[in-house]
Amino acid sequence: MPGLLRGIARTAVVAGTATAVAGRVQRRQQGRWAAQEEQQAAEQEAADQQQYAAQQQEAPPESDTDSKLAQLKQLGELRDAGVLTDAEFEGQKGKILYG
Repeated sequence: MPGLLRGIARTAVVAGTATAVAGRVQRRQQGRWAAQEEQQAAEQEAADQQQYAAQQQEAPPESDTDSKLAQLKQLGELRDAGVLTDAEFEGQKGKILYG
């Protein structure tokens, strides 16, 4: 009988230790996953802020006729100088005229 009690006690100790270790491992994993999620959320927020800032810095298209004419004149000069191809010129001209 003492051998049986010793075996039962040993089994209880082993089972308790295993449960404690498993719980500790689970808490560590949850902590790591939470840290990863926080990091990903912070990176996404930073990317969203950069995108928002870039959108805010873009100047709205000017509807003033004089400014459009000046932009078209500059485009014509760039095309004549060989900086822009005819296709690039037409694309930029369309953006200026039609937004």
